[in-house]
Amino acid sequence: MLAPQTVVDAAAIPIPLAPVPAAQVRQGAPATGWVELGHDIGVWEHTPGVSTDTEADEVFVVLSGRGTLAHPGGLLELCPGTIGRLSAGTDTVWTITETLRKVYVGG
Repeated sequence: MLAPQTVVDAAAIPIPLAPVPAAQVRQGAPATGWVELGHDIGVWEHTPGVSTDTEADEVFVVLSGRGTLAHPGGLLELCPGTIGRLSAGTDTVWTITETLRKVYVGG
């Protein structure tokens, strides 16, 4: 966790990655990981592939990468600058074509 009044380059933070559990993989061999920066604030990364997830409440901003996020309300194109809001319990499908990194608040 970061100390108060700390500034970091979220694009440069090393993130340890682990394979997505097999039950959540739809295509490829994606890996994910995150670094918690503070209470309910972090940086998350997903390598290319397709995986499912059940979300927590969060707002996020994509820093880098590309893909789509399918949710019951539709499809969100993901690219640098995309801002999204996810509600707890929402089932999603992440289709990542270029390693995606986001900063999230909540969750």
